[in-house]
Order: sequence, then C-alpha cells, then structure tokens
Amino acid sequence: MADLPTHARVVIIGGGVIGCSVAYHLAKQGWTDVVLLERKQLTSGTTWHAAGLIAQLRATANMTKLAKYSQELYGNLEAETGVATGFKRCGSITAALTDERLEELHRQAAMARAFGVEVEEISPAEVKAKYEHLNINDVTGGVFLPLDGQGDPANIALALAKGARQNGAVVKERTKVTGVARQGRRVTGVDWISDDGTAQGHITCDHVVNCAGMWGHEVGHMTGTNVPLHACEHFYIVTEAISGLTQMPVLRVPDECAYYKEDAGKILLGAFEPNSKPWAMDGIPDTFEFDQLPEDFDHFEPILEAAVNRMPMLAEAGIHTFFNGPESFTPDDAYHLGLAPEMDNVWVAAGFNSIGIQSAGGAGMALAQWMQDGEKPFDLGDVDISRMQPFQGNKTYLFERSKETLGLLYADHFPFRQKATARGVRRTPFHHHLKDQGAVFGELAGWERANWFANAGQNAEYEYTWGRANWFDNSAAEHRAVRENVGMYDMSSFGKIRVEGPDAEAFMNHVGGGDYTVPNGKIVYTQFLNSRGGIEADVTVTRLTETSYLVVTPAATRLADQTWMERHRGNFNVVITDVTAGEGVLAVMGPKSRELLQRVSPADFTNDTNPFGTAQEIEIGMGLARAHRVTYVGELGWEIYVSSDMAGHVFETLHAAGQDMGLTLCGMHMMDSCRIEKGFRHFGHDITAEDHVLEAGLGFAVKTTKPEFIGRDAVLAKKEAGLENRMVQFRLTDPEPLLYHNEPILRDGEIVGYLSSGNYGHTLGGAMGMGYVPCKGESVAEVLASSYEVDVAGTRVKADVSLRPMYDPKGERAKA
Repeated sequence: MADLPTHARVVIIGGGVIGCSVAYHLAKQGWTDVVLLERKQLTSGTTWHAAGLIAQLRATANMTKLAKYSQELYGNLEAETGVATGFKRCGSITAALTDERLEELHRQAAMARAFGVEVEEISPAEVKAKYEHLNINDVTGGVFLPLDGQGDPANIALALAKGARQNGAVVKERTKVTGVARQGRRVTGVDWISDDGTAQGHITCDHVVNCAGMWGHEVGHMTGTNVPLHACEHFYIVTEAISGLTQMPVLRVPDECAYYKEDAGKILLGAFEPNSKPWAMDGIPDTFEFDQLPEDFDHFEPILEAAVNRMPMLAEAGIHTFFNGPESFTPDDAYHLGLAPEMDNVWVAAGFNSIGIQSAGGAGMALAQWMQDGEKPFDLGDVDISRMQPFQGNKTYLFERSKETLGLLYADHFPFRQKATARGVRRTPFHHHLKDQGAVFGELAGWERANWFANAGQNAEYEYTWGRANWFDNSAAEHRAVRENVGMYDMSSFGKIRVEGPDAEAFMNHVGGGDYTVPNGKIVYTQFLNSRGGIEADVTVTRLTETSYLVVTPAATRLADQTWMERHRGNFNVVITDVTAGEGVLAVMGPKSRELLQRVSPADFTNDTNPFGTAQEIEIGMGLARAHRVTYVGELGWEIYVSSDMAGHVFETLHAAGQDMGLTLCGMHMMDSCRIEKGFRHFGHDITAEDHVLEAGLGFAVKTTKPEFIGRDAVLAKKEAGLENRMVQFRLTDPEPLLYHNEPILRDGEIVGYLSSGNYGHTLGGAMGMGYVPCKGESVAEVLASSYEVDVAGTRVKADVSLRPMYDPKGERAKA
C-alpha cells in the first residue's frame, strides 16, 4: 500500500456519504493532503441502503440552510464529476390525518416561508390531485414542497468521493483504522491495516474526523471522545413494477409512520415505527459489508396494513424486496457535528438519524469551514457534539433511548414533548420532595426537572397539543404566585463550574466580556464571545474569593461552556472544575421572598447588606448555604445554593415556613413565561454563536473599557459600523393564539425574520415572542414606528413591539 502517505493534514475515518462529503469540501477549499480511510468499500455501511429522500425543511433556520445547500449541491454534482447522482426535484407531499398534525404542518409551512423555502398548504383534494393513487378519506390536508427531491444515495457518495479525488484527496478502501496515537488532548496519528491483513502502517496527522456512522461510538472510544449513538433496524419494502406508474412526489404520511417513493416504476414503502428495534448491542460484526438484517415481517405488518388502505394499489402489487438494514440514531434525534469536547483535533460527523443523504452536503460544508476557520461558520448548536453529556455514551442508556428516537422522526412534534424512554438518570437533591408535591418532570441533558405542578386529582402527566395544554392554567397560577406573592423552584440542574487559581481574575477577564475585577461576593452577568462578537455562552459569574469564581451556565451547555474555557486557558494558572452535582439550588422569588427567607435565617437580606447582584454565606434552618441575589424571572428573589447533603433539610425548612404565606412550588415553564415577559434572552434560541452581543441588546454586559478580551475588537467594530439587526420583544394583541418559536415576523406586511423564542405572558395577557428585526441605517424610532404581525399557522396576528422589557422596564421590582 505504497499509495498511502505517512503524513496527512487530516485523516477521515469512514467512507459513507458523510465522510465523502467532508473529504470533498476540505479538498475543494484547498486542503491538499486529505486522506479518507474506509474499512471495507465506500457506502457499505448505511449509505448504500438509504432511501435517498432529500427534503429542505428542518426544525431551525440553520438546519434548513444546510439541507437546502445539500439539495443545490447534488443538483450540480453530476456535471462536476460525471457520476450520475439520480437527483430529481420531484417535490414532496406530507399528508395529515388529524387536526393536530395539520396545525403542525401549517406552522411548519409558515416557518418554511420565513426560512426562504418554497411551500404550499394544500387541501385533501389537492393532495389527491398531486398523488392520484392515495385514499384521502381521512386526510385533513397537507403541504407540498416543489423543490424537494430524491437521489441515488450510493452514487451521491461516489460522486463526492470522485470530486474529492479530483481535488487531490486520497480515498482508500479496504483499510481499517485500528488505533490512534495520542499526546495530551491531541491525536498525533492513526494506525491502519489492510482488509486482507497483508499491509499495515501509521499516518501522522494534524486532524482526525470520525465519520464512522454506526461505528462512530466505537471510533469515539478509540479517539478518547464520547459519540453517543446506537444502530437500529430500519425497514422498507419495494414492490414489483407497477404498470403505468410514473414519477411521483415523495409522500410522507407521518400519522401512519410511513413514507412512499416512486423508483423506476416501483413503490418503496418505508417505516419509522414508534417502537424500534435497537441492533448490535454487543457490537457490529467485523465482517459487516453491504449486509442485510433478518426480515421481521411481524414488526413491519401494522405499517404495511395501514399502507395498503392508504394506497390500495399496493394490495395488487407483489413485494419484490423486503429490506431490513441498520441506521444509527442519537439520543435527541439530531446528528453530531464539530470538535469533540474531550480533544482539540478530533472532529465528528456521525449519527444522522436516517436523514444522512439530505444532510450530508450541508454538514460536510459546515464542518470543513469550521475546520478551516477554527470557529463555527454560523450557529450549529442543534447538532454540536458538545451538547451531549458524558453519561449519554452509556450503552444501556443508548439501547433504551434508541427504541424511541427512530419513531420520533414521524411522531407529532408537539411543543414541550418529552422523551419517554431512558428517563430518571440524573435527579436533583430535591427530586423526591418535588415529586411528592405533584411535580411533573421534563428532561434536559438527562436531568429530571420539575416543569409544572399538578393539582390534587389532576392527571399528573403531559397531554400534548398545539393549543392550551392541560398544564396551562397550572403554570399561569405559578406565574402569578411569583409575580404577586412568593414561589420556589429547583435550579439545581444549571451548570456550576469553579474557576480557581492565582490567575483566576486575569483568566476571567480574558475569556469573558464582563469586568471581573470586583469584590468577593459580587455577581456579574456576562457573555463569552467569539472573535466575531457572537455569543458562545451566557453565564452568571460570582466571585467567591480572591482566587475563585463560580460560573453558572444553562444546564444543556455546561460541557460546551467548560470546554470553551479549557480551550482558551492558554498559560493562565487556573483549574476549571465541574461542581454541578455538589450543590442543590432553590430559587425563592416574588415580592414576599425576603419575608420568607427572614423566617428561616438570621442573615440580613436588606438592600444595605445584600443588594441586587451580590451573594452572601448564610445560616438557614440548621444548615449552611449561600444566597445569591439574582433573578431570571424579573422579581425580588434569591437563588439559595446548598451543599447536596443539606439540600433536603433546607427544602423542608423553606417549604414548612412558607405554608401560611401561600408559598407556591413552581416549574420551569413558569420560569420561561416570566423571563420572556421581562425580555430576558434564552441561550440557544435568542442568543447564539452567530448573534452579535450588541444586536442582542446585551451591550451593557460587555465592558470594552477593559483591555484585551476575546471578541473586544468585534464589539468595537460593530459600535463603529452600527447595528444591522435588533432584538425586539413582541406581544400578540389577540390573547388567544400561542407562540412557540420560529413563527414569521411581518413588518408592514413583509416577512423580515422569525421568532427565536415564544411563550405566554400571563401577566401581560398575551403570547410573547423575541426575535431579530433588520434595522440597517435605522433609528430606534423608525424600527418601532412600523406595523408588526406574527404569522401563527398561516394567520397573521397583530403584535405590539418594544426594545425595552414590556414588564417592569426599569427593573425596579428585582431591586426592591
């Protein structure tokens, strides 16, 4: 194997469509020494048996941007490489069988328009006109995307591989990576062996990319990284040729878990069944290549039965092929992309949840740009590998969760829908106390979090809908308690990271935009910025001592935020430690919160001793705690940090003391509805890596008077150039419609953007939203002078707008 080099700038492990796309895009942008190693033959894992559906519309703007890029790339790839990709823009139809599904489709169609995707809402008759073979007896409507398509998965991959080779990449089949050499947080090279065992060698390299698909978890272990995914059996049938059958749009009937594709005069019927079959719990056989799994007709039969009713001609058509092949699924149904948090030169593009063909082009482009520039080209938070928690690599967890995630692709995507499997892994110290009081839990990053509290006799579980949910009034009552009296909720799941050492102050001033040269006990709300002034983290930092700080992060981004700090530690003499599990946190919020705390603690909670933005050590009940006077709900209140061993005692003490005051236990839904009234930003929705801190309206948290910190130049440049977008708060004037996020914003009748987050404002009496509005060259007055509407499932609803918080604009209540 003399044709393999001994050094490469990057070694890509895995020759499916994803690995070929990464190789293609790196080579296209001028990386000459790119090596792709495939253990068997290109496409022989999952790619070869993919259905090849290519849809543009995804759940967020950037994921849609990547899917649209894939579709455009495949349209041009054949001309570039001479390899036929079978790409056809035949359009796609999604048909609804219920009113709830139709609302979902109409909301998706509105979102598609905001994202620049061509889409039509169609009636049952129009569904029939576009797909004559369909039984539409119970169809309630649908959507049609004319530019969606289908392609030949294996040939798309081979075209990408050829394009990579044409631009200087080495693509080597039958060459398995058997191990890696590591030095600290870097891989220095990979060991390989030929499939027949006759040759082996070592390639030193600057980067490794794990594109190993369903082997990604195993290759992750080899490279010292956590890549949570699990293979599941995926079924489809192909009929015998059907006389007169011509090109049809791709059809999805998600209420029957089914998709249909016309292919060479035959129909391919595939399934995303609600209870899937995880595969290869004990590992994937070493010989696996273009393999099929055993048929399981009993498992597929319910899907087929419904399909024969839906498309009666299937009853006459013989089955030519019954296919069962493995595909990999991740714990949250989003793929893994980016720089692995455990290493500084190991990248991941794996776990594509059966949408690998439509995602591969965009994912390869985004990863190649990220590798080239050293930072994300735009917000990729949905798929960034650093969102995965270490425990999510646990095989038993993956086995249990993967039973559900395959089916979730076609399940109703209700707002606030919770995963049903692999629950209860991470519990806060207050879990059982809250459960005993009627808490209904949701899950985030594995944490069980009390989202709302059921009343006596009420069904204490979610009943999903696009309308007012069964917990809407419960959350409204919790909201009112915090606004008018006193509420208590569990914030223990939020990330807590200690930064300690002689250089702690200098390090914090380098990595964060705020000023951390403050007295002990002072709390600083701040952002970590990238070189473009985009927001990498939204955190609260408390100075504990001369040499230590506590950084509090959202629960879902603790690992990402800690990794950001580690990667920018440089020569600063600091130690960065995750201490999340060490302390429970109870938020005590509302006008009577001071009164409640004074009942259980001899400490002084007045403004003179404990003003807003300061923390103090306190006695509470018979225990000790730290009281942080901050708020995410916009009211007078404290976050009480207590070591996990005393957490139960402190909860019982506060709960008992508040009974005659009307203390209300509250959940995360209340917190979100209160924060959106107050205009507080939510990281991952309202503020991301591509949102400039000044355009987000958070310039007050960035101190450009201090010298060098990451992003300072970009902040100064934006001040000089002026804002191109502004974060605006919206309130619908009609109190009935509900907002979730991604609803289009219309300014003077034209779509100008979409809501980054939404919830109901129980105090302000209407649904609330946040979103960016383009404003280049405009004054604040000009932005506010326009007429605004929000498109809710196809209906335009008038909205009031503000750049200041609509609730308590001066922030007087929190400082009372």
